[in-house]
Amino acid sequence: MSDLLSRRLALLGDAANLPLLAQCLHGIERECLRVDEAGRMALTEHPRVLGSALTHPQITTDYSEALLEFITPTSTSVEQTLGSLESIHRFASQHLDGELLWSPSMPCELPDEETIPIARYGTSNIGRLKYVYRKGLALRYGKTMQCIAGIHYNFSLPEGLWQLLQKHEDGGQSLRDFQSAHYIALIRNFRRYSWLLMYLFGASPALDAGFLRGRPHNLQAFDEHTLYLPYATSLRMSDLGYQNNAQAGLTPCYNDLDSYVESLRRAVSSPYEPYAKIGTKQNGEWVQLNTNVLQIENEYYSSIRPKRVTHTGERPIQALESRGVQYVEARCLDINPFLPLGIDAAEGRFLDAFLLYCALQDSPLLADGECGAATSNFLKVVKEGRRPGLHLQRGGQTVPLQVWASELVERIAPIAELLDRATGSNVHAQSLMQQREKIADPDRTPSAQVLAEMRERGESFTAFALRKSREHAEQLSKPLPAAEQEAFEAMARNSLAEQEALERQPEGDFDTFVAAYQASILGLIGV
Repeated sequence: MSDLLSRRLALLGDAANLPLLAQCLHGIERECLRVDEAGRMALTEHPRVLGSALTHPQITTDYSEALLEFITPTSTSVEQTLGSLESIHRFASQHLDGELLWSPSMPCELPDEETIPIARYGTSNIGRLKYVYRKGLALRYGKTMQCIAGIHYNFSLPEGLWQLLQKHEDGGQSLRDFQSAHYIALIRNFRRYSWLLMYLFGASPALDAGFLRGRPHNLQAFDEHTLYLPYATSLRMSDLGYQNNAQAGLTPCYNDLDSYVESLRRAVSSPYEPYAKIGTKQNGEWVQLNTNVLQIENEYYSSIRPKRVTHTGERPIQALESRGVQYVEARCLDINPFLPLGIDAAEGRFLDAFLLYCALQDSPLLADGECGAATSNFLKVVKEGRRPGLHLQRGGQTVPLQVWASELVERIAPIAELLDRATGSNVHAQSLMQQREKIADPDRTPSAQVLAEMRERGESFTAFALRKSREHAEQLSKPLPAAEQEAFEAMARNSLAEQEALERQPEGDFDTFVAAYQASILGLIGV
């Protein structure tokens, strides 16, 4: 254990400071496809009974009209966060009129690209902007890749904890700058160690054979309808044969917030020649918001993001620039198809301990070659993380995955112990024990269990996923308590009314709106 980590753990372990660890905030965003009873992508509109996808705070859509996204409120308790997520699932599941929530991350058998429905958000300028952005994604990357679903885990440390660390370590920075610098340090460590999450929680070793649309790939045939890799943990996080030349040169620096923001600012304001040749309109219809490397900041695909809640009309990097980093969003988590919510409390507790370790451990600047090694380790684990004898790169040397994974879990153990003391439980230690068992026996990992169950039952990926989707629908069928049901119905009504009110307001023409939105990132005007 490093001297810095030892000092920080001793400081937080003091009885006066320990309660701070129980004040970390969590939030979960879970994406999932709507499918019909036969397991085909639903081609119906977003159910009106669920409310407006534009304005509802907890139920929206991601890329496709069929790709739901459930968003929990933040909470200091993993259990409460999962309770909120379960309530959203139950309300939605019971109002799908025979449709199902698809259980894994990788999509069902998809229709042709043209038929996949892009999410719509109404006639307001902001609603149209969201739709055109998605048209741009289809143009740049194809619709198929956008139908992959995942779980995003949002996590923040309480301000009091940052104040405590600042008091004992650095009085020269403002609290905002100290906090931002240390969230960026957390992200650097996440880049170093997130391969461990893919080993422990990756759950997408197989996919429907039609997903790749005839593209070249290195996957193997599991059966007539399924492709897989025998030791894969998360094909969702691999390249899957897709190349993104525009983003290939985009490597935001995680050495400080300013350089990170500047790299994204350049990407959303710098033209990319292949997109410029297409233009923003075809036959008078918008096809993408602009011809830049990124249309907007969120187009950058990353496994973790520094985040700040935005004000109305404010862009994400403007919020980061003006008020600093508020929380991180871990984006690399697969949906566990064995779980109705795609995630459980044991995973959440380990994520808390893991992210706290990333925040409290030494985090030197990423040296030459270290970024490449981190990326290489991550991609190696998603494709062959359960391969016997697999080695990773650490400090210019190779080390067995099992050895490094065991060492990391042992370094995280004191943090889990502090979390248990702060919450008066032993649940974090129990979660660590589960992860130790997976490291000792790869067959205990979700990715191995998916393949084992498919083999045992003689099922294709689609048959396995559809069976689990039906099981989950049954598990989510218990009616909500009346008060919760009424609250969700009120949220749906209010969101529809909010969208309708927005659409009644006089607005300028859409071209002017998009121009203003683009100009805002250059600091020329605000939107």
